[in-house]
Amino acid sequence: MRTDIFARLDREPEPPKIEAPRMSRHRAALFGGTLAFYLAIVFAVLVTSWLVALDWKVMLFRPYQQWPELHAFLDYYVVLGQRGPTAVMVACWLGWRSWRQHTLRPLLVLGTALLLLNVTVGAVKLGLGRLGPHYATQIGSAEMFAGGDIFPSGHTANAVVTWGILAYLATTPRARRYLSAVSATVSLGVGLTTVYIGTHWLSDVLLGWAAGLLILLALPWFEPLIARTESWIFDLREQWRERRRAGRAAPAPAAGGTPEPVLLPQSIATEGAAVMPVTAEGAAVPPGTGAPAAGHLAAGVRGRAHHVPTVCPERPGAAPTGARRPPSHPDHGPCCSTTGPAARPMTGG
Repeated sequence: MRTDIFARLDREPEPPKIEAPRMSRHRAALFGGTLAFYLAIVFAVLVTSWLVALDWKVMLFRPYQQWPELHAFLDYYVVLGQRGPTAVMVACWLGWRSWRQHTLRPLLVLGTALLLLNVTVGAVKLGLGRLGPHYATQIGSAEMFAGGDIFPSGHTANAVVTWGILAYLATTPRARRYLSAVSATVSLGVGLTTVYIGTHWLSDVLLGWAAGLLILLALPWFEPLIARTESWIFDLREQWRERRRAGRAAPAPAAGGTPEPVLLPQSIATEGAAVMPVTAEGAAVPPGTGAPAAGHLAAGVRGRAHHVPTVCPERPGAAPTGARRPPSHPDHGPCCSTTGPAARPMTGG
């Protein structure tokens, strides 16, 4: 039995029993408190309160000019809050977990969280229309409903959700604590970085943290839907496998079945008919009915011999009356005459 660290990378023989989080009273209380904080920030910005004044003080302080040596590093660090790169990285990790544990729940939870993030944060961004610090037009103004899209901070909310999913899906309390600390540190750093480089107000970051946390706290309400979706996908997979097995096990057609007719060229068909035996009356005998006796065959041949006309090309116009063959050309060579009696012309249709 393998005891090294690589043994933990192997696929588990059976799906583990993982209990999905439920909406407990403690979680519901956190959700309510976070929602109240979210609404308070929106209200404070709408009424241009002291929070807006703090936004302007931080912006005019220009942190990127106070500590320029951090700018190069933080330009790369802020990528940890961009939706595309972070979603790909986390999806790769959760995809491996899904394969290892025989379940689609990690990927479905990630998809649900990102969908909620796009809908909720995107709707508030477009609805409030706040301009960023670089596009502000009046000092002290909240810059609301001016066609912007930076309130709340998408980088901050995405960092909270994307890295917080790892803590949400942890299977042990110890791993959940460690991953919660890591995700909180990363999201806090991403939010402050956007303030440092001047792309967001401080209130944008505060609302982004609250928006991401609300999505993580609301995920237990979507666990039944995620379970039904996973069961439906697995049912479709089983149906597809059964159809494949049924197609491979279909019996082949019997070898002794009725042969299909084959179309032959006219020349081959004529040659085949010419070798059929005939009776004394000149009728062909079909194959399989038995060949006529030798005496009858000879008699049939002698009886048909006197019907063959003999025409000599040296005697123009000697063709018998009613002959089907046209008279031979006089330039043709001599024709061997028959030694028997003159043949009668063959008449009939």
